[in-house]
Amino acid sequence: MGRWEEYKPEMAMIGLQFTYAAVALSTRTVLLQGMSPRVFVVYRQAIATIVLAPIAYFCQRKKPGTALGMRSFSLIFTASLIGVTLNQNIYFEGLYLTSSSIASAMGNLLPAITFLLAALIGLEKVDIRSLSTLAKIVGTAICVSGAFCIAFMKGPKLLNTEFTPQQQQNSVIAHYFSSSVTIESPNNWMLGCFLLLGSCVPMSASYPNHLCLSAWMCFFSTLQSAVVTYFLEPNPNSWRLNSSFEFLCALYSGVIGSAFSFFVQAWCISLRGPLFSAMFNPLCTVIVTILACLFLHEELYTGSLAGAFAVVAGLYIVLWGKAKDFKKIQTTTVSCNNVANDDADSSKEVVNIVIQESLDEDIICKLDLQEPLLQSKQ
Repeated sequence: MGRWEEYKPEMAMIGLQFTYAAVALSTRTVLLQGMSPRVFVVYRQAIATIVLAPIAYFCQRKKPGTALGMRSFSLIFTASLIGVTLNQNIYFEGLYLTSSSIASAMGNLLPAITFLLAALIGLEKVDIRSLSTLAKIVGTAICVSGAFCIAFMKGPKLLNTEFTPQQQQNSVIAHYFSSSVTIESPNNWMLGCFLLLGSCVPMSASYPNHLCLSAWMCFFSTLQSAVVTYFLEPNPNSWRLNSSFEFLCALYSGVIGSAFSFFVQAWCISLRGPLFSAMFNPLCTVIVTILACLFLHEELYTGSLAGAFAVVAGLYIVLWGKAKDFKKIQTTTVSCNNVANDDADSSKEVVNIVIQESLDEDIICKLDLQEPLLQSKQ
């Protein structure tokens, strides 16, 4: 039993990849059936808010003293607008215009894009002589090259005919950038790939209570997405759920895809670190690709497949470089602690020696002063 306890984080992350795959496949299905991507985002975030808010409230009562100030409010609101509302809307637009397997493959670009942006704004130290830095640079280049390969080099078709309805598209962005009325246009495919690439831009906020942070971000993103959808979806019928399957997909995506996955991923990261979590992301791509070909009859192209492999390979190269940096930081921290402990031990020895050497003098002084101090005036 103890052996299974050791592998609990690995089993949890593998199970989490299956849940992510189910979210991608079910969402792709309801979008192809006619549900608006923007309406789906509103329902997903609203359901996640309903699930997380009560849990965050009761946890907050046990840990008072973390009130939300104006500065924190502004940062969380901005992070919700860019990192959730904008991110989710363009991601599901890209998912609708491309395929679930391509959307899953593009998600592996996040560590490489994070390194690239951090290096540009000076948050990441770039040392060309360091092997870890070279690995991150090469891995980022491979990831980006793979993403462009997916977008521009579809190549010959390997499997299936894509299950895409011959009807007017639901993508507002494609409507403005393309004259085609269906989502089968190559221009719409490339547009979808660029939207997925844009959804990989990282954005986060800092708050002492991570559970409250998630609840606030879900709440703000629900309001923001509702406002955006109100202006982009003038038809009130677009808000209507036409089947129980659409409701179940929104419910599953909000409860499992947002709320439940937060707990599992936060628990795994607390035990093994963020690199451990990112290592399992390509597994979701494999699961989605296989199931999408079997159940959704999605097209699989040689160029897209090669680009997906390049993205995954670049991801692991970047993660290897980050792991080397993390190990170097740990080694430096341990060395500094050891030096500090040695210095502390040395100072203790010196103090002890001084006390031992001056012990006789202290006794003499006390003996000399004892009589005058105890003498009373006659």
